[in-house]
Amino acid sequence: MTNTKPVFHGSDIEKISEYYHIDQNSITNFAGNVNPLGLSPSVKEAVAAHVDLFSSYPDRDYKSLRNTIAEYCDVPADFILPGNGSSELISLLIETRAPKRTLILGPTYSEYSRELSFSGSTQDYYHLQEAEDFELDVEDLCRTLLNGYDFLILCNPNNPTSSAILKDEMRALLSFCANRDIFVMIDETYVEFAPSVQEVTAVPYTKEFSNLMVLRGVSKFYAAPGMRFGYGITGNKEFLSQMKEKQIPWSLNSLGAYAGEQMFKDTSYIRQTRSLILTERDRMFLELKKMSSFKVYFPYGNFILVKILKPEVTSFDVFEACIKEGLMIRDCSSFQCLDGEFIRFCIMKPEDNNQLLKVLRTI
Repeated sequence: MTNTKPVFHGSDIEKISEYYHIDQNSITNFAGNVNPLGLSPSVKEAVAAHVDLFSSYPDRDYKSLRNTIAEYCDVPADFILPGNGSSELISLLIETRAPKRTLILGPTYSEYSRELSFSGSTQDYYHLQEAEDFELDVEDLCRTLLNGYDFLILCNPNNPTSSAILKDEMRALLSFCANRDIFVMIDETYVEFAPSVQEVTAVPYTKEFSNLMVLRGVSKFYAAPGMRFGYGITGNKEFLSQMKEKQIPWSLNSLGAYAGEQMFKDTSYIRQTRSLILTERDRMFLELKKMSSFKVYFPYGNFILVKILKPEVTSFDVFEACIKEGLMIRDCSSFQCLDGEFIRFCIMKPEDNNQLLKVLRTI
């Protein structure tokens, strides 16, 4: 193993390719958490047939797109704000809400902290505990929120733990926050991969709670990270209107808006994706539980978090063992609030998953 230990993130395939002198086209990316089926064939055909949309401005209100999302999510169309990826919406939400004191459920995605750093809000982390298998103690979180917080950020299912807050506990948490004027932002990037979407999603609660906004995107489930399309859902129409006022006009391009509509209508692709991910995730989870070198946590996302139990083996050691076989996993040492040696990898096609399991058995 090399003595120098660089830090790589899930999207750093170019840096990893250069550092290890490996053709990036030969690397199987288990770190990006993107649907291994790739872009829907029907969406590819539709986009190719409508490339002339680039010659016209998109509808400023994205009415057709919002109607499609409304049907997909079972909410009114006027609850929905499309945007240039969930990253834009996170930024807009924080800017509009202007929180004074924020609590982030961690370990989690670093972009929340980055955007908050521009807002003037203080930020603290509430640590999910490894001893509890990263399952949230809602009552304890509520006690922590009493310490003057006015903004709460959750990723559900959470990245990188792949744990989730289920609907009954989520309702209790949202009710607590509503009674104390705490606004809740929930990032549901991975919710469509959950064993039961309805058991995890907070979207139905947007009809009940005005202190809530749910963010989703198409980067992971629909394998379209380069499209930069996300959408926010809230029943707080005044707040949504304030966000829209701050948003750059025509944030999403014409072809992207059209492609988004086609994605949500492709029920065959949705079924195929869920069948692959649910079957392979269960199989990999059971195989990993047989390996004494690792501890594995029940996954709700399309990725699995694993703790390395061998004292002499680090997450970087396992990362290197995998990359030398052309398999790029995530070394989780850069995640805040994650003490110990952890790796994370997403669910790919069966043959790729078999190759990864083979390498992990050698650890």
